[in-house]
Amino acid sequence: MRQSVPAHCYQHTFAVVIFPLKKLLSSGCRQCGRSPCRQRLKLCIYRAAKWRVFSSVETAQTASEAAAPSKKQATGGKAAKGTAQKGRGQKASTTSKEEDIRALRLDKAQELRSTGREPYAYRFARTHMAAELQRRFQDLAPGEMAGMQGEEVAVAGRVMARRVMGKLAFVRLEDDSGSVQLYVDRATLDAAQPGGFSELKALVDVGDIVGVHGGVKRTDKGELSVVASQLRVLTKSLRPLPDKWHGLEDIEKRYRQRYVDMIVTDGVRDALRARACMTSAARRLLEDRGFLEVETPVLEATAGGADARPFVTFHNALQQPFVLRIATELHLKRMVVGGFERVFEIGRVFRNEGTSSRHNPEFTSIELYQAYADYADMMALTEDLVRACALKVAGTLQLIYQGLPLDLEPPFRRASMHALVQEATGVDFEAFGDDVAAAAAAAADALRSAGAAPRAVAAAAGARSVGTALNACFEEVVEPRLQQPTFVLDHPAEISPLAKPHRSRPGLVERFELFVAGRELANAYSELTDPVEQRRRLEAQVAEYRAGVAEAAERSSLPAAGALPGGVHSGELQIAVRNSDEDAYEVVLDEDFLMALEYGMPPTGGMGLGLDRLAMLLTDAASIRDVIAFPLMKRL
Repeated sequence: MRQSVPAHCYQHTFAVVIFPLKKLLSSGCRQCGRSPCRQRLKLCIYRAAKWRVFSSVETAQTASEAAAPSKKQATGGKAAKGTAQKGRGQKASTTSKEEDIRALRLDKAQELRSTGREPYAYRFARTHMAAELQRRFQDLAPGEMAGMQGEEVAVAGRVMARRVMGKLAFVRLEDDSGSVQLYVDRATLDAAQPGGFSELKALVDVGDIVGVHGGVKRTDKGELSVVASQLRVLTKSLRPLPDKWHGLEDIEKRYRQRYVDMIVTDGVRDALRARACMTSAARRLLEDRGFLEVETPVLEATAGGADARPFVTFHNALQQPFVLRIATELHLKRMVVGGFERVFEIGRVFRNEGTSSRHNPEFTSIELYQAYADYADMMALTEDLVRACALKVAGTLQLIYQGLPLDLEPPFRRASMHALVQEATGVDFEAFGDDVAAAAAAAADALRSAGAAPRAVAAAAGARSVGTALNACFEEVVEPRLQQPTFVLDHPAEISPLAKPHRSRPGLVERFELFVAGRELANAYSELTDPVEQRRRLEAQVAEYRAGVAEAAERSSLPAAGALPGGVHSGELQIAVRNSDEDAYEVVLDEDFLMALEYGMPPTGGMGLGLDRLAMLLTDAASIRDVIAFPLMKRL
């Protein structure tokens, strides 16, 4: 007949597995003092297995949660293991295990409180970071104890691994600077903190944040260690960390639980630190050149400065709608009008558009304006910014991005948009003059031959100007080929309403875009300062946009198949119409900006650079989400 055991003994009987000896050692219940017996240990093992607390994750992290079962009990055999990895059962099982572990850890937190030790401390007087210790004692020989004349160090951080071997325990402690080992000898710890070693075994888990005092030694195997004389739980972790060998394998979960990703995934914090260094380098360079950092509104009455769908919100007190800014441009130009000749802003910008490995609905840009300068000056400044950021983060201008060698050494290649498109497609759009229909048809044929998506073909065929047809070909055919840093110059006026007309090429403007690794990195103009011309262009842009939306609505009913005039197939046009309806949003003139220009803005060069994409290049990140601390995710 089974022996009756109090319920608390299941939680307070604990065991340590010593892997080399294949032995199971047990101590008695710390609540009632019952001596260990084989029958009670069997009952504890049975109930622990029944509660499913012996997940592979928690067992690898701590052996003090409960008695360890045999391999078959832990895994349920090969057949059970295979079944657990399939379907919803695995997710439900994982959730169950985590909740059981959480309940056990809550009990441990309560036990700490019951003995007068608060599991969530107010502060800890740390004397050294892990990296500082590694530097200070780098010459300490194996087996040698540091002579510190009775002085002790105090370190704090998260427990990332722990091994208990009889009267010794080894703990890997990680802080913001790196990691250091804790060498915990039972006699040393118990002498200064009675019961401290038992507390370590029973109440300290992987994931906990602890503070430790002690001397410094290097073990015989060469590991720098803090010899613990005092150990205190500063924060009790209630949830287990992912398995140390596999980490967070679910990419979606990595971004949703970014805080866990930062703890367990190598390189995540390094990428975010590199981004911060990059931003600091850009700010320092501009300030050294006399630029003033300013802040402009995020909430605006009208969206301007870019062609993008805004996020719309409502101000209750003012009883009117507002939008989140889609660019910082127009307010920065107002500051130039107001007399600030060199200004910049590093700020968040919001665009209600799709997400991809290169796009996030909220992103960070650095936008700057310099009076009495033009787009040639902006090219030189852009090269200097990229160079300074690369040297700060990577220490070199020769980078490898996703296997592609990149040379960021100035000067960058310069080529006009017309020349690049003609080189890639064989079509000379300058030869069309004002023949929009011929240019649109040629663009559609070129894209179709290049295997472009039907939406892109339809957009090119429906182009309302030669410039938009040219740009359609550029975006689809040329842009992906621009791997090495390239300034694309002299865009059509139709797609650049805020830039000055080109001094020598009618129909074009003084504008450049910087492309690296097939993506746009920066955009700059010789800024348009003529208020009359600026009004004309913006009014034309608004009219063209509204006409396009109306035309898309009229074409909502199309033949099921067949070709339409201009060589466009009805399927392609249906796709274009459907997307036009989805993308439609209100566009209005910013009358206040036009009024500001009428007070007079000096000749000005302006440039905007995407910091997220630059960070991707400098940290070799495949996705923009990897360089954003908390990327936007769809709510579950």
